[in-house]
Amino acid sequence: MKKLACTLALAGAFAVMVPSSVFAWGNAGHRAVGAIADRLIKGSNAEAQVKALLLPGETLASIASWADCVKGSYCGPQTQEMLDYVGANPKHSEYHYTDVPYQLDHYHDHGAGTADVDIVQTLKQAILVLQGKDTPATNPHKFTKRQALLMVVHLAGDIHQPLHVGAAFVSKDGKFVVPETNAEIDALNIFDARGGNNLLLDDAFVTSSGDRLYPPLPSEKAPANPPKTKPFHSYWDTTVVNYAFRRSSTATAEEFAQYAIDSKPAVSVNTGELTTWPYQWADDALVVAKAAHRGVTLGEVSTQTSKSSGETYKVWALGMGEYYPVKSSEIAREQLIKGGYHLAALLEKIWP
Repeated sequence: MKKLACTLALAGAFAVMVPSSVFAWGNAGHRAVGAIADRLIKGSNAEAQVKALLLPGETLASIASWADCVKGSYCGPQTQEMLDYVGANPKHSEYHYTDVPYQLDHYHDHGAGTADVDIVQTLKQAILVLQGKDTPATNPHKFTKRQALLMVVHLAGDIHQPLHVGAAFVSKDGKFVVPETNAEIDALNIFDARGGNNLLLDDAFVTSSGDRLYPPLPSEKAPANPPKTKPFHSYWDTTVVNYAFRRSSTATAEEFAQYAIDSKPAVSVNTGELTTWPYQWADDALVVAKAAHRGVTLGEVSTQTSKSSGETYKVWALGMGEYYPVKSSEIAREQLIKGGYHLAALLEKIWP
């Protein structure tokens, strides 16, 4: 249920423009992660193995949003490959995140907010498929190698978005709390903020602060009818990516990828068995999620009703300081670069 409003996601490698509110890490963000990895594995055996699994003309950048595009028609008509994948994976929308309380330091199997089909478990299974080590037990979704690659490329981006790992839970008296088990998240004493989707920012304030700090590029157009509020998750999926591009003097994912390579970043190196890398990435994301939630304040609570399901749920007004875009855009820039480098390292480790 984490992806209530803003995680319907989607694509752009497929040349269809859709509202930014439906992206997940933003198409531009996912494409940037893929484009960085494309550059880093160039000329390697990993590049040859990747090309063998991709269709003619595809790149890691162009397929980086495929796992979001299967959620609807946002990228255009569904291909047969997408329909087959969705039919075989009824819980595919849950593969993109986990909901570990952001105050914690580590992801633990079966811990509060985790699930057997969450991002860490799905990444681990997809890695095993690419390694040729899959069994009925380790590959419950029956991923093909191509599907496993599509998952790894996309989820390597998602897991570096802090709110795709570190989640906020709210007590009945309006405070951030840490549930110890999933059973405690009962919507009576502890409420699930759904990865920040139920924490609503004043959109005019956010836009004004961000545009003042990082002026829009000449090519950017302001939305004709901006919403009154913006989910905190949506802010982290798309808005901070836009600010990260602006402060890097780049307008496209490809330009950002080249900026990332040219900047020669110091990126942490993962160690140990490859199936432990998603755990390491999740733990790193929890560090970042703490920073993402620092300086934001919970305000008035209200109730909304889903237009699609009729479900009622609580939402909270969320406050942030006028300089929050500075910190958040820097985090986003670091995480996008980290995602691209970690993805490339993983692929080169699978196919040395």
